[in-house]
Amino acid sequence: MYQIKQYKDNHFDIYELLDSGSNSWLKVAPERGGIIIGFGVQGEEILFLNKETFYDPEANVRGGNPILFPISGQLENGEYEWDGTTYKMRNHGVARNHPWEVVETNVKDEASITIRLKSTQEMKHSYPFGFEVIYTYVLRKNSFTIYQEYKNLSDKDMPIYPGFHPYFRTAQKNISYETDAKNYLDYNDMKIKEVSQGLDLTNKIESLVLLDAKQKKISFELPEIKKKIHMTYGEEFKYVYLWTEKNQEFICVEPWMAMTNELNRKEELVFVKPNESIKTELTISAE
Repeated sequence: MYQIKQYKDNHFDIYELLDSGSNSWLKVAPERGGIIIGFGVQGEEILFLNKETFYDPEANVRGGNPILFPISGQLENGEYEWDGTTYKMRNHGVARNHPWEVVETNVKDEASITIRLKSTQEMKHSYPFGFEVIYTYVLRKNSFTIYQEYKNLSDKDMPIYPGFHPYFRTAQKNISYETDAKNYLDYNDMKIKEVSQGLDLTNKIESLVLLDAKQKKISFELPEIKKKIHMTYGEEFKYVYLWTEKNQEFICVEPWMAMTNELNRKEELVFVKPNESIKTELTISAE
């Protein structure tokens, strides 16, 4: 019932997790930042992917489910100060721009792949901490789960606020979301608004961010493919960002542990103690 195929796509190794019982798949490119580039259910692809950006090693991939670590979002002027030193870091951190190592695969009772990213001296120019991040992607029927472990290999507390950036395939920008959040921040005019008024991304350049959801879940329908998406995630994820690009057939629904520029604000940082780790998870399903 479960299997894993391995093949090349434009020189990148792809691991495709398959569940024949539900005709579902999960495609992972470990060396391209550990990214998921495809998720299908009942023969229907759920995620958007711009293949040109995937093939270009210098580009940030537009599509799939990019990994955001150690930060989510941007830093003001692309930099932050830590312990008296100023560091520069690209949007969404370092993880998506480095190859991940495949640790193991499994096809017993599920299809799964475990990948790992370890800090390097090059990364420490942007982020001065030793770390090891381990993800296990698990495909079961119509859903996949990302089990995450963030290890601090440094001798001081390590600040993180990871997240995810899934691109869902739809041309519709005005979608109804099932969430218990009451308010959101509209980054287009920096005003706080009520979710009950709708979350229309049409003609929005910047993100909308749900501020006060208590339940760690959100659901919405992709009208063209007639699939309802359910996302559940760990308590560590405080916010969900909603974003799109004009004339592009996707919406992004992104769980983040803190808001953008948090390494400069330093109000909601998540700290991992030396030689300890934080574990959490994210599940996305389609029905």
